[in-house]
Amino acid sequence: MKRGTTLFLKMAVIMIGIPILAFCIFLVPKIGNFAGELYPKIAYMKSLVLMDMYAAAIPFYFALYHAFTLLSYIDKNQAFSELSVKALKNIRYCAITISTLYLLGMPLYYLLGRRVDPPSFIPMGWVIIFASLVIAVFAAVLQRLLQEAIHIKSENDLTV
Repeated sequence: MKRGTTLFLKMAVIMIGIPILAFCIFLVPKIGNFAGELYPKIAYMKSLVLMDMYAAAIPFYFALYHAFTLLSYIDKNQAFSELSVKALKNIRYCAITISTLYLLGMPLYYLLGRRVDPPSFIPMGWVIIFASLVIAVFAAVLQRLLQEAIHIKSENDLTV
Protein backbone atom coordinates (compact mmCIF):
# COMPACT_ATOMS: atom_id res chain seq x y z
CA MET A 1 0.00 0.00 0.00
CA LYS A 2 1.25 3.45 -0.79
CA ARG A 3 2.54 5.52 2.09
CA GLY A 4 0.29 8.46 1.15
CA THR A 5 -2.82 6.39 1.75
CA THR A 6 -1.79 5.38 5.25
CA LEU A 7 -0.63 8.92 5.95
CA PHE A 8 -4.12 10.14 5.04
CA LEU A 9 -5.66 7.53 7.31
CA LYS A 10 -3.31 8.43 10.16
CA MET A 11 -4.32 12.06 9.79
CA ALA A 12 -7.98 10.98 9.79
CA VAL A 13 -7.42 9.08 13.06
CA ILE A 14 -5.88 12.19 14.59
CA MET A 15 -8.69 14.38 13.25
CA ILE A 16 -11.26 12.02 14.80
CA GLY A 17 -9.58 12.35 18.19
CA ILE A 18 -9.45 16.16 18.27
CA PRO A 19 -13.24 16.85 18.33
CA ILE A 20 -13.78 14.18 20.98
CA LEU A 21 -11.06 15.78 23.09
CA ALA A 22 -12.76 19.16 22.68
CA PHE A 23 -16.09 17.52 23.57
CA CYS A 24 -14.55 16.06 26.74
CA ILE A 25 -12.95 19.34 27.76
CA PHE A 26 -15.75 21.77 26.97
CA LEU A 27 -19.12 20.01 26.70
CA VAL A 28 -18.98 17.07 29.11
CA PRO A 29 -18.65 19.32 32.20
CA LYS A 30 -21.61 21.38 30.94
CA ILE A 31 -23.68 18.23 30.45
CA GLY A 32 -22.74 17.12 33.97
CA ASN A 33 -23.72 20.49 35.41
CA PHE A 34 -26.96 20.39 33.43
CA ALA A 35 -27.75 16.95 34.84
CA GLY A 36 -27.01 18.21 38.35
CA GLU A 37 -29.33 21.18 37.85
CA LEU A 38 -32.15 19.02 36.48
CA TYR A 39 -32.02 16.70 39.49
CA PRO A 40 -30.81 18.72 42.47
CA LYS A 41 -32.16 16.11 44.91
CA ILE A 42 -29.94 13.43 43.41
CA ALA A 43 -26.56 14.72 44.54
CA TYR A 44 -24.49 12.21 42.62
CA MET A 45 -26.25 12.68 39.25
CA LYS A 46 -23.57 15.06 37.97
CA SER A 47 -20.78 12.71 39.05
CA LEU A 48 -22.42 9.69 37.42
CA VAL A 49 -22.84 11.46 34.09
CA LEU A 50 -19.25 12.71 34.18
CA MET A 51 -17.90 9.29 35.12
CA ASP A 52 -19.84 7.57 32.35
CA MET A 53 -18.76 9.95 29.62
CA TYR A 54 -15.13 10.21 30.70
CA ALA A 55 -14.89 6.46 31.25
CA ALA A 56 -16.07 5.92 27.67
CA ALA A 57 -13.45 8.35 26.36
CA ILE A 58 -10.60 6.22 27.72
CA PRO A 59 -11.28 3.12 25.57
CA PHE A 60 -12.06 5.43 22.64
CA TYR A 61 -8.55 6.87 22.71
CA PHE A 62 -7.08 3.46 23.37
CA ALA A 63 -8.83 2.22 20.19
CA LEU A 64 -7.56 5.23 18.23
CA TYR A 65 -4.03 4.42 19.41
CA HIS A 66 -4.38 0.84 18.20
CA ALA A 67 -5.80 2.01 14.88
CA PHE A 68 -2.77 4.25 14.50
CA THR A 69 -0.40 1.37 15.32
CA LEU A 70 -2.25 -0.86 12.86
CA LEU A 71 -1.62 1.72 10.15
CA SER A 72 2.04 1.79 11.18
CA TYR A 73 2.22 -1.98 10.76
CA ILE A 74 0.77 -1.57 7.28
CA ASP A 75 3.47 1.02 6.50
CA LYS A 76 6.16 -1.42 7.63
CA ASN A 77 4.69 -4.25 5.48
CA GLN A 78 3.68 -6.13 8.63
CA ALA A 79 -0.03 -6.07 7.91
CA PHE A 80 -0.22 -9.88 7.93
CA SER A 81 1.23 -10.42 11.37
CA GLU A 82 0.02 -11.37 14.81
CA LEU A 83 0.61 -7.76 15.89
CA SER A 84 -2.12 -6.63 13.51
CA VAL A 85 -4.47 -9.31 14.80
CA LYS A 86 -3.77 -8.18 18.37
CA ALA A 87 -4.45 -4.53 17.45
CA LEU A 88 -7.80 -5.49 15.87
CA LYS A 89 -8.67 -7.55 18.94
CA ASN A 90 -7.93 -4.57 21.19
CA ILE A 91 -10.05 -2.30 18.99
CA ARG A 92 -12.90 -4.79 19.27
CA TYR A 93 -12.61 -4.91 23.06
CA CYS A 94 -12.55 -1.11 23.25
CA ALA A 95 -15.70 -0.84 21.13
CA ILE A 96 -17.47 -3.40 23.32
CA THR A 97 -16.38 -1.48 26.42
CA ILE A 98 -17.73 1.79 25.05
CA SER A 99 -21.06 0.13 24.21
CA THR A 100 -21.25 -1.40 27.67
CA LEU A 101 -20.47 1.87 29.43
CA TYR A 102 -23.11 3.77 27.51
CA LEU A 103 -25.60 0.94 27.97
CA LEU A 104 -25.01 1.13 31.72
CA GLY A 105 -25.46 4.89 31.51
CA MET A 106 -28.74 4.74 29.59
CA PRO A 107 -30.87 5.09 32.75
CA LEU A 108 -29.09 8.40 33.37
CA TYR A 109 -29.76 9.55 29.82
CA TYR A 110 -33.36 8.42 30.17
CA LEU A 111 -33.76 10.60 33.26
CA LEU A 112 -32.19 13.54 31.43
CA GLY A 113 -34.39 12.92 28.39
CA ARG A 114 -37.53 13.01 30.52
CA ARG A 115 -36.79 16.56 31.65
CA VAL A 116 -35.59 17.96 28.31
CA ASP A 117 -38.25 18.92 25.76
CA PRO A 118 -36.79 17.12 22.73
CA PRO A 119 -35.36 13.99 24.38
CA SER A 120 -32.00 14.26 22.64
CA PHE A 121 -29.98 12.29 25.19
CA ILE A 122 -31.73 8.97 24.61
CA PRO A 123 -31.18 8.73 20.82
CA MET A 124 -27.61 10.00 21.24
CA GLY A 125 -26.89 7.18 23.67
CA TRP A 126 -28.42 4.55 21.39
CA VAL A 127 -26.47 5.83 18.39
CA ILE A 128 -23.20 5.58 20.31
CA ILE A 129 -24.07 2.08 21.55
CA PHE A 130 -24.97 0.73 18.12
CA ALA A 131 -22.09 2.47 16.34
CA SER A 132 -19.66 0.94 18.81
CA LEU A 133 -21.22 -2.48 18.33
CA VAL A 134 -20.90 -2.15 14.55
CA ILE A 135 -17.24 -1.26 14.96
CA ALA A 136 -16.76 -4.24 17.29
CA VAL A 137 -18.35 -6.64 14.79
CA PHE A 138 -16.37 -5.14 11.91
CA ALA A 139 -13.12 -5.47 13.87
CA ALA A 140 -13.99 -9.08 14.75
CA VAL A 141 -14.62 -9.91 11.09
CA LEU A 142 -11.36 -8.25 10.03
CA GLN A 143 -9.51 -10.04 12.80
CA ARG A 144 -10.87 -13.41 11.67
CA LEU A 145 -10.05 -12.69 8.02
CA LEU A 146 -6.54 -11.60 8.96
CA GLN A 147 -6.01 -14.76 11.02
CA GLU A 148 -7.11 -16.87 8.06
CA ALA A 149 -4.83 -14.94 5.72
CA ILE A 150 -1.88 -15.43 8.09
CA HIS A 151 -2.66 -19.13 8.31
CA ILE A 152 -2.83 -19.46 4.51
CA LYS A 153 0.38 -17.47 4.14
CA SER A 154 2.21 -19.68 6.63
CA GLU A 155 1.01 -22.82 4.79
CA ASN A 156 2.23 -21.37 1.49
CA ASP A 157 5.59 -20.50 3.03
CA LEU A 158 5.98 -24.10 4.22
CA THR A 159 5.12 -25.62 0.83
CA VAL A 160 7.55 -23.50 -1.14
